[in-house]
Amino acid sequence: MDHKQLLQTLKGLNGRGYKAYKQIKGSYQFPRFRLQIDHIQGDPFAAASKMRVFISLEEAGFHRDFFSGKSRQIALEDFLTREFYRWSKIHSKGRGTGKSGLITIDAPGQQVISRTSCLIHNTELEVRFVVGLPAEGRTILGHHAVSMLGTDLPAIVQASLYLQNLEASKIWQHVKVNEDADFIRNQLAQRSLIAFIADGSILPRKSGVDDRPLETDVIPFESPDRFSVTFDCPNRGKVTGMGIPKGITLIVGGGYHGKSTILKALEKGVYNHIPGDGREYCIADESTVKIKSEEGRSVTSVRISPFINNLPFRCRTDHFSTTNASGSTSQAANMIESIEVGCGALLVDEDTSATNFMIRDARMQALIHQSSEPITPFTDKIRPLYDELGISTVLVMGGSGDYFEHADQVIALEQYRLKDLTNEAKKIAEEFSTGRINEGGVRFGSVLSRKIEADGFSSRFRNKEPYLKTRGLDEIQFGQQCIDLSSVDQLVNESQLRGIVVAMDYARRHLIDGDRTISKICQLIHEKMRKDEEGFQILTPLPDGDLAYFRPYELAAAINRLRSLQISH
Repeated sequence: MDHKQLLQTLKGLNGRGYKAYKQIKGSYQFPRFRLQIDHIQGDPFAAASKMRVFISLEEAGFHRDFFSGKSRQIALEDFLTREFYRWSKIHSKGRGTGKSGLITIDAPGQQVISRTSCLIHNTELEVRFVVGLPAEGRTILGHHAVSMLGTDLPAIVQASLYLQNLEASKIWQHVKVNEDADFIRNQLAQRSLIAFIADGSILPRKSGVDDRPLETDVIPFESPDRFSVTFDCPNRGKVTGMGIPKGITLIVGGGYHGKSTILKALEKGVYNHIPGDGREYCIADESTVKIKSEEGRSVTSVRISPFINNLPFRCRTDHFSTTNASGSTSQAANMIESIEVGCGALLVDEDTSATNFMIRDARMQALIHQSSEPITPFTDKIRPLYDELGISTVLVMGGSGDYFEHADQVIALEQYRLKDLTNEAKKIAEEFSTGRINEGGVRFGSVLSRKIEADGFSSRFRNKEPYLKTRGLDEIQFGQQCIDLSSVDQLVNESQLRGIVVAMDYARRHLIDGDRTISKICQLIHEKMRKDEEGFQILTPLPDGDLAYFRPYELAAAINRLRSLQISH
């Protein structure tokens, strides 16, 4: 239908009850784009109405160089989402009750990740957004709706989605930085590296709640000579910085000298960043997982016996379960669960770890005999973890030298500047024996591959249709259960949580059969998300615009924290 018919209908709805808005569902042709209205909210306070805009790529002015290859396509989709969001904030205004007058799109953060807000098809651009259709109480404000969809929306589309109205140089920068970051990440394995941080990077953030780069009193990153490597990127050319080799890397130094800042940058380095973020070329292998202690979480049938054995009351650790994990058992479970799903590197910070999981010195060994201590500390497992399983570790440690003898490289921070102290640490390890006994043996131990039973994996709430909700970055609701993800540090956007909960429901409907393992289910979903022709649409038939890419490790983290989870033995 012609857009004029839509505007005429909206005028006729003025003063009627809110549910009459449902008449406008459908497709409308505007002069330079097509509007698809998919879902109408039930009232002004409900989730806003879902709409899509379709534009010919030729009409929008984007030739194929802008989106040739997956890296460029994701970057262009991200850039256009940001522009649509910026212009929608300018034009969106209160026009009545509740969400009336709202026009917005899924808001990206500092990271560039694949999301469903903007999709580039072969010849067409699709943008998904939401509109709060205006009303006073539950009475339709038709004239305001005409202004929103007839004036404001075309202005937003015109300003944000047509090349002639955008700064082409900024688009190219966005696209090329993203492509170079992917290039470096894809080169890490063949260079025997797990991460890279470019010289000149700005790693500190403004605050714990503001992920933008710190702008004052900042010391740009500079690699120690020993770890300096260069990548010849397709766009920027040569980029030099610190390559972190596979193996065991200790980051040491005094308090407040920047150790944890580097680790936090690496944990977010599994994603690409926008130009100007300071971490554009802070790149970590995608299989890198941050591990921490998480008291109180539930654990279901995890083989934590590489770290913990002989618990009181004959509690099994080969199939360990608890509804209230301690610091050490939670950290052991977090690590084993990540290994189970195929992680390639671990990031560990002593500040967020259980002390008794990390170290047990000679004096404590003398006081409490090994037969009375169920915990094998990480210091006795970190070497076989790499030698046997090939899993690297980057460990921030400022309070114990027990790891010196196991480390392949020791990097120290002093006044935020890095030094290679590997040789010094090895000499100290030789000169000053800890006197402690290795309690872990030479083998790491086996990791259980667990199969999910369908019972206990329900998304229904009070026998109704699936109930799937998110609450910020901290929590998802899957049916009747709330899953706490506040300690899963590598989630960066609520849209990822929405993607995870949708994926869990997809797994419930199509994948969980009592025979597939958690690892296999996460792998299958990850593969489906990565398919160009299907993507997220395989997970949900609805044209949702607020889902974002997540890794198998975060999906596994959500599944493992489901308190009703049942594992077949």
